[in-house]
Amino acid sequence: MQITMSLDGYVAGPNPSLEHPLGERGEELHQWAFAARSFREMHGMEGGEPGPDSDIITEAFQNVGAYILGRNMFGGGPGPWDESWRGWWGDDPPYHAPAFILTHHAREPLEMQGGTTFYFVTDGIHAALDRAKNAAGEKDVAIAGGADVVQQYLKAGLIDEMEIHVVPPLLGSGTRLFDNMDGRQAQYDVVRVVSSPAVTHVKYRLRR
Repeated sequence: MQITMSLDGYVAGPNPSLEHPLGERGEELHQWAFAARSFREMHGMEGGEPGPDSDIITEAFQNVGAYILGRNMFGGGPGPWDESWRGWWGDDPPYHAPAFILTHHAREPLEMQGGTTFYFVTDGIHAALDRAKNAAGEKDVAIAGGADVVQQYLKAGLIDEMEIHVVPPLLGSGTRLFDNMDGRQAQYDVVRVVSSPAVTHVKYRLRR
């Protein structure tokens, strides 16, 4: 699991919408990634900075055979699907692997360019994980967010490793990562810290 968090604990800003999918000021959380060379390469853009942040992004996509995302990560608004909505990323999303979307509304699989196929799972987190594991084979399954999905998997003890990218902005409100967790996050040990001027990457592993 990978997620970016403000210094005061928020992983999304307040009032998310189609105009502001990460909430108001939410894009400030991800400026470190937007500036990294590897991120820009994945999205077909030139330039970007090399260094530890770029290396962390490259590592995050290595050996991943499937992804799990919440409905808001794919987008399109609440309720029944508008079939014309095909995600935030255009015709070639950055996943290049099967991606399982947790939703209450069924939809046929959506095959995109570059090896990404979106599957829409309506029967909960365990079913999504089982399908993702089958698709990934020997590779890893990545929980790509958002906060509600991460919290559900953390509460169920189903996340082996998580990396939190802590950035300096203070959002003041929005969605907190560790709200209503009953202390489950205390079951993880720090195994690595990597810092740059823009962000601190803290990797945790579930204590066995």
